[in-house]
Amino acid sequence: MEINVEKQAALEGLLFVVGDDGLTIEQMMEILEIEHDEAVKLINALKDSYQDEKRGIRIHFLGNTFKLTTKNEHKKYYEKLLVNEENNRLSNNALETLAIVAYNEPITRIEVDEIRGVQSGPMIRKLVAKGLLKECGKSELPGRPILYKTTSEFLDYFGLSDISELPKINMEETRNQGDIDLYKSKYEEEIID
Repeated sequence: MEINVEKQAALEGLLFVVGDDGLTIEQMMEILEIEHDEAVKLINALKDSYQDEKRGIRIHFLGNTFKLTTKNEHKKYYEKLLVNEENNRLSNNALETLAIVAYNEPITRIEVDEIRGVQSGPMIRKLVAKGLLKECGKSELPGRPILYKTTSEFLDYFGLSDISELPKINMEETRNQGDIDLYKSKYEEEIID
């Protein structure tokens, strides 16, 4: 059986999109509308293409799902990225993701995606690697997605002794205001002449 290049490329994209959740053979069959043998052939061909030393990622079979992961032989470079002071500043996207998790924990990646309106898998992985978020179990939702919550490092980073010290948000008032700037105070600075 010849490999369908379009479906192989689509499978690669799907593995990227699902991130840490991974894909089962059954999901591949359903989404790509293919039979079991073709799904196995596609994933094996893609997996083989990542074996090349020129590639920095691989496909790993973990927990009954296939996932894109980094190669262990490049670990020293990944560690440099994570301990580099310049890269330890939090972007607006990271702050937004942390706020969503902190106010809704425990929460799944999919729920974070729905609130943010964008795919959050890579950001959540980065925040887990920085020690600001951690896995705290599995949801009862179908597929039993991973639940995330903040860590003690998160509390230290923001100078909190407990998650209950986060500023209170009146969700009803926020909904009535429509789009608001989360980074702008609702109190105007007093100008002194």
